[in-house]
Amino acid sequence: MASDVILLVEDNPDDVDLTIRALKRNNIMNEVVIAHDGVEALDYLFATGTHTGRDTSVMPQMVLLDLKLPKIDGLEVLRRVRSDERTKLLPVVILTSSKEQQDLVESYSLGANSYVRKPVDFTQFVEAVRQLGLYWLVLNEAPPPARDV
Repeated sequence: MASDVILLVEDNPDDVDLTIRALKRNNIMNEVVIAHDGVEALDYLFATGTHTGRDTSVMPQMVLLDLKLPKIDGLEVLRRVRSDERTKLLPVVILTSSKEQQDLVESYSLGANSYVRKPVDFTQFVEAVRQLGLYWLVLNEAPPPARDV
């Protein structure tokens, strides 16, 4: 089902590989769409640019959003997601290596659903992804899809 997509917004290829390996290791078989920068993420969500024509009535089940991104940073992506009727209720989990208190506070101020610091240790990273997947993909009751405005 298309709504079982996870949008992973991450510019570091090693972190992309780690995240996908961690998802598979935890038997989370959702399709993962990868956006390497903020522009790609917004193009996917709003069916613009390289994703023109994508059915925007089908949104990801969850967005894993890094903050330190090229072109448009994660906080601006979050700001735009929350300001649009089609995406304002979309579950967005900040998954970042940032230890800056300001990033944490601003992420929540802009409407992030969760803020997770990437563990450096692979085993801890796999466990963090397992818990994220269990909560956001299994336990959490997601809002109904927004109607096109």
